[in-house]
Amino acid sequence: MNQLIKNVRLEVSYNYDDNQIVIKTNTEIFDILIKNGVISKIDKNIDCPDATIIDAKQQLMIPAFKEMHTHLDKTYFGGEWIAPMPAENGVFSRIKEEEVLLKDLESVTEERARHLIKHYISLGHTHIRTHVNVDPTVGISHVELITKLLKEYDDVITYEIVAFPQHGLYRNGQEFITLFEQALSLGVTHVGGLDPAMVDKNIHQSLDTIVSLAKKYDLGIDIHLHDADTLGLFEIHHLLDLVEQYDFTNNITLSHVFALAGISDEELKKLSERLKKHNVLIASTIAIGEAPVTLPIFDLDRYGVKVAVVHDSLIDHWSPFGSGDTIRKLNALAQRFGLIDEYSLSQTLKFSNGGINLLDEKGQMMWPKVGDEANLLLVDAISSAHMIARRAPISTVISRGNILKEEELELKGAYWG
Repeated sequence: MNQLIKNVRLEVSYNYDDNQIVIKTNTEIFDILIKNGVISKIDKNIDCPDATIIDAKQQLMIPAFKEMHTHLDKTYFGGEWIAPMPAENGVFSRIKEEEVLLKDLESVTEERARHLIKHYISLGHTHIRTHVNVDPTVGISHVELITKLLKEYDDVITYEIVAFPQHGLYRNGQEFITLFEQALSLGVTHVGGLDPAMVDKNIHQSLDTIVSLAKKYDLGIDIHLHDADTLGLFEIHHLLDLVEQYDFTNNITLSHVFALAGISDEELKKLSERLKKHNVLIASTIAIGEAPVTLPIFDLDRYGVKVAVVHDSLIDHWSPFGSGDTIRKLNALAQRFGLIDEYSLSQTLKFSNGGINLLDEKGQMMWPKVGDEANLLLVDAISSAHMIARRAPISTVISRGNILKEEELELKGAYWG
């Protein structure tokens, strides 16, 4: 089936003042023809009699979002309100809680995961990467459940599954390593890892196992690193040493990576060269706290390192604050770094969707293009900068040409918020 989006707003250029400062994003109204889930034509007036018409009513079109870090298998989302307990012993408090909690949630795990997927879709996500526990409490049952559940969405969204050793790889003995390896043949896409120093207390053995298993099963790597300062930096460099040793070329993601916060620019530049060389994605929730935990996202980007803003948990025993609202997350990013101008705001969009801005740094159109997969959103905003600053609402979610959400909004255009 063909779809024809009429009267849609696209960004076409920047408007500059006499000092070459961007003062406005110029937009124009277009029609977009979608055939077989792909954008096939972009023009001012398209006629296609056999197409389903979608009237955008001059809303802005942007790429759909990608959630690169969440936990579908252990959430309070969709259930009654429960605030987390204080974590007196940090991550080890949470591990101890999960030894009981995961069994208690067993009867609602699938229902809440499904609810969470629908929530993400409603907020504009057409790709989800979920970390799924493999641990002595649940074994591989969560991987089996989430893999089966996500298969129901094969024609709806794309997804990735990380086999995640939340309770550590080696602290539970060699028997657990055998169990963990079983999960890697169940359809997962990534081998996960967690704090090889703090949790496993054996940096080399933990990281070597992760890289060797990812190489053996031809999977990606996704490691959560909370270890800070020189310890965390040593872990990153050691991981990259092993990547080179194993000639590992699949994708790598490092989440949280608090060691990157507060390091010198010279050290960051040196490390960024290695991260870029090995195509490492840095996933950040834009953590804010007393310690230096907010990553230098724009410096990483300047040095060519890929960065994604993510949500992690959406209300669970770790945090009560997750929303799944990526426009709100971009707004938080902008506020945290003091971005208030049209140009800076607009150039943050790429952190939400795999690296796509509507305009490049010189104001040339980058998206959409003929041949792009039709994963897109219609938003009641007049520019991406306006959308992020005023947290404008999404009316329509389209994945591979299929409408997943279509909501009637009171359209306010530039006057939203």
